Amino acid sequence: MDSASKPGFIERLTTFLLREPEDRAQLIQILHNAHERQLLDADALTMIEGALAVSETRVADAMVPRAQMGVIDVDAPLAGILATVIAAGHSRFPIIDGDRDNVLGILLAKDLLRIRDEAGFTLRHWLRPAVFIPESKRLDVLLREFRVSRNHMAIVVDEFGSVAGLITIEDVLEQIVGDIADEYDFDETHDNIRRDSAGRYRVKAGTAIADFNAAFATHFSAAEFATVGGLLLDHLGHVPKRNERVVIDGLRFQVLRADSRRLYTLLVDPLPALENGDEPAAG
Repeated sequence: MDSASKPGFIERLTTFLLREPEDRAQLIQILHNAHERQLLDADALTMIEGALAVSETRVADAMVPRAQMGVIDVDAPLAGILATVIAAGHSRFPIIDGDRDNVLGILLAKDLLRIRDEAGFTLRHWLRPAVFIPESKRLDVLLREFRVSRNHMAIVVDEFGSVAGLITIEDVLEQIVGDIADEYDFDETHDNIRRDSAGRYRVKAGTAIADFNAAFATHFSAAEFATVGGLLLDHLGHVPKRNERVVIDGLRFQVLRADSRRLYTLLVDPLPALENGDEPAAG
């Protein structure tokens, strides 16, 4: 075959792109090849890959863990409820009766605008039904259910019926469009605890308490807190904002990255004995 009869680059590329992929891996490879040839931009590629991934991702892998759930007790006074809602900035809150396993319903923050008589206020009268889903549910199925029911939050339970966390429609969509990266993000291939050039430690909030204790020679209870993030949330009583600081047992914790619902990255700095003691939180 002479050069005149050989298919050109566009023809070969079209044939390659239009061929039917045999499996998902081959489909993703075709998409990556299209991106390399500038037929598909990076954002579009990320969203397509995310959309494909949600069909294989379980709720347990995307939920807000139990320890990081922002909840309100059903017997809390109205003033305390308003303070929690304003500080957190969420639109929905699980309402519990004493224990996180006892979720009574969901409070919509906007419903508080309709309260006119504080004296006769009873939180139980303002609850919306809570939706409970298993950890094993796939995200694509959950997203479809969210769209049909117009519900935006679900309580996640484990195989024993205990509350494992919560998930919102925003959490699911984040799996598709991708998270917002910042300069403090870790590469997933690195350890949960990394020392920087200044001798301080950057710690993922999801680090297991046992691993943290081993690294810092501390004795935090793994029975009370599964993760370092859960330890801070219990100590502070709220989801801290970026740059907020607190000292616990001789360690200064500074929040490097967090959003309105969860912690991601912390800066941990061991203090001299003379400096041990809680310091005021800094917003």
